[in-house]
Amino acid sequence: MSKSFTVIGAGLVGVCCALYLQREGFKVRLIEKGEPGKGASFGNAGSFGTASCVPFSMPGILKKVPKMLLDSESPLKLRWSHVPKAMPWFLKSISNSRRERVEEIAAARNSLLLKVHEGYSPLIEAAGAQQWVKGDGLLMTFESEAAFEGAAYGLELRRRHGVHMDILNGNEARQIEPALATSVVKAVSLPDVQRTIDPWRLCDALAKDFVRRGGEIVNAEARGFEMGSDGPTKVITSNGPLDVENVVIAAGVWSRPLAAELGTHVPLEAERGYHVMFGNPGFGLRRAITSVDRSISLADMHEGIRASGMAEFAAPNAEPDMRNAEIVMRHARALLPGLKGEPASRWMGPRPSHPDSKPVIDRSPRHKNVLFAFGHDHLGLTMAGITGKLIAELATGKPTSVDLAPFRADRF
Repeated sequence: MSKSFTVIGAGLVGVCCALYLQREGFKVRLIEKGEPGKGASFGNAGSFGTASCVPFSMPGILKKVPKMLLDSESPLKLRWSHVPKAMPWFLKSISNSRRERVEEIAAARNSLLLKVHEGYSPLIEAAGAQQWVKGDGLLMTFESEAAFEGAAYGLELRRRHGVHMDILNGNEARQIEPALATSVVKAVSLPDVQRTIDPWRLCDALAKDFVRRGGEIVNAEARGFEMGSDGPTKVITSNGPLDVENVVIAAGVWSRPLAAELGTHVPLEAERGYHVMFGNPGFGLRRAITSVDRSISLADMHEGIRASGMAEFAAPNAEPDMRNAEIVMRHARALLPGLKGEPASRWMGPRPSHPDSKPVIDRSPRHKNVLFAFGHDHLGLTMAGITGKLIAELATGKPTSVDLAPFRADRF
């Protein structure tokens, strides 16, 4: 068996892959063009979405999308210059909104979600990173009975997949979280959802543990490959070529061109999210909050309250449109009227999303020395640990902890 792996991408998914490969005795190197964890991993809402079996495309989405695109305050944005490239993704996504497909996708996502803590716990404990993880649950809020009724199928999906939920009225929700606006009429409490109070510090702690155990982090941009008869023999980087035996592509949305160079074409789009940080909010949140009406999330973080949201489809490297961050800010203040002052920072990052809301976790169909771990959309933080474990199982030929058929690279 070859004894070394090069993992491209040092977000949470890549770092967890590297750590699990290390545990199997491989010599492992990470390649990241910036600081580990400072890409899409840095800015997410922080919740381990163990209740997130519900996919992006649900029945009825075809009627909603045109209206959302025309609504200036909508969480869905599409750069019109990007329409020709994004349209095939949207058409595939709409085809996945049929109820039978939604049921299949939810079951596949849940097979990974059931293993979230099994995947993460050994890594967090070994890195001494417990201080960055809390278990205080999540509140889903509704500001109208119609919104609550519209979420009925999604709630039913969660319930059928074993998610513990408690239905609350508005007053009961405000007893749990007094900062909520009086407009909240219903809420769903998800007490088993954990979260991190700083996604970057969690990733940084795991990356430092990887280095302590003998791992190497190369600060460079992976741009392509030199090929041999059996697969890539070198990764071409901004600092020159690096010899490789085995490769894991875990570079988020940047995985698409790398996989394409190796003959695997995937419909991976940048679903760009935005957040604003309120550095001195004057109060804390007892639980993380997700507003169903407003499609934003709020959570107490190490450095204040983070409000995150939006799904902007644009080229991954297109300039951020911080008007989207302003929309998130306005929704946050409407939901939490006590939020005062200007945000301390604004951020944008590209989530890597497939039209069926599932990642690719697989061996390359063309090259035995290449493994794929990308396309986790909103659940990169959540699924990173179990993805790393599965990649290590594929690398060693062990039976995988989860059936990987739904996550094949050639399913598209």
